[in-house]
Amino acid sequence: MVSDILAFGLERGRCTVTTNTNWAGNITYGASTFARPRSLDELRHVVTGGRRVRPLGSRHSFNTIADTDGVLISTVGLPGDIQIDTAARQVSVGGGVTYGVLAPVLQAQGWALANLASLPHISVAGAVSTGTHGSGDGNQSLAAAVAGIDLMGPDGVIRTLSRGDADFVGSVVGLGALGIITRLVLDIEPTFDLWQAVYTGMPWSTVLDDYDAITRDHYSVSIFTTWQHDEVDQVWLKDRDGAPPAELLGATRSGIPLHMLRDADTAAITDQTGDRGPWAQRLPHFRLEFTPSRGEELQSEYLVPRAVARDALQALRVLGSSMREVLQVAEIRSIAADDLWLSPAYGADVVAVHFTWLREPAAVESVLHPIEDALLPMGARPHWGKVFVAHAEQLARSYPRWRDFAELRERVDPQHVFGNAWLDRILPG
Repeated sequence: MVSDILAFGLERGRCTVTTNTNWAGNITYGASTFARPRSLDELRHVVTGGRRVRPLGSRHSFNTIADTDGVLISTVGLPGDIQIDTAARQVSVGGGVTYGVLAPVLQAQGWALANLASLPHISVAGAVSTGTHGSGDGNQSLAAAVAGIDLMGPDGVIRTLSRGDADFVGSVVGLGALGIITRLVLDIEPTFDLWQAVYTGMPWSTVLDDYDAITRDHYSVSIFTTWQHDEVDQVWLKDRDGAPPAELLGATRSGIPLHMLRDADTAAITDQTGDRGPWAQRLPHFRLEFTPSRGEELQSEYLVPRAVARDALQALRVLGSSMREVLQVAEIRSIAADDLWLSPAYGADVVAVHFTWLREPAAVESVLHPIEDALLPMGARPHWGKVFVAHAEQLARSYPRWRDFAELRERVDPQHVFGNAWLDRILPG
């Protein structure tokens, strides 16, 4: 039997925030049953049980991508062993492992991942499945580090795919539609140190006219703005070489730690002193030991081809006043192209514009319509795990391998055991 099955709303299991809502609290899962298998055999028992199932990782998605009316499978109890292959320069991790667990293990053995997202609390499988990313002109999405993937299909059989296999590039950013990820193999490299520093006072004209000059000479760059002023709020630099400059294209280095959200506690933020430290303690914005951000928020993000980034940013500046009442902050980052079919960085270098909103769904949706009206015609692709309003036809136009992914899904899961209402909306048929 499965070790831990809770029926939401029934006496067999109590509904609590930790079991039936996402991290932000804006989604209450509609699953009739919550399963927490602790072995692959227990997982197989649930997957082949005759009901629709969805995987649930660290619960950091802001839409209903992980929801289901069937069985919601928490991956946190799955085998989480971490195995480093030094000869291959790869690490094998179980399906429920988070970056916050993985990174210290790698660091202790002298290894590193090339990049991390802004917070380490998220699961590796969930980040990979949704195309999550960090920043840096030379850094691809986190999914691009995947060299191998094990997926349990609707029949309970585990399919192993490696880089170079026919279905590999279609399966890595899989939205949970192709099976439950039970193991991932990731590329690693020797550990490295970075410094981080923050700059204020950069004019918007510099960002628009000299974006390449801001990002090309640094390992990772994040630009924070509320779109309300002639200057951006902050520019965060993270670099492996040299030392923080006193000025950056007219911006001045801050002498105090800064949180990207006004009046938020800087204790949660990774070191900004310019002192060098391990990659796992500099690449994320948030420290592992602190709860990231403020919790009660929504997030959206759109990745636009780098070639049209100036036009996209200018369009968003025009819309800035309409966001004022609901926006907390926006973040601008760059990501290198990859070849994964449903990656928002598929086929082109991109600039990602992330929005942290107040947790006001109706107000956010009303703002997203004009944002998408401006950005989608430029080829923008929304982050799969965040809030967007684009429909299937609009999404299909921006992904050249969209139909190929739909055909792959029909081949590996013809009964849509891993389907849900969210997938029905974006992948009809």
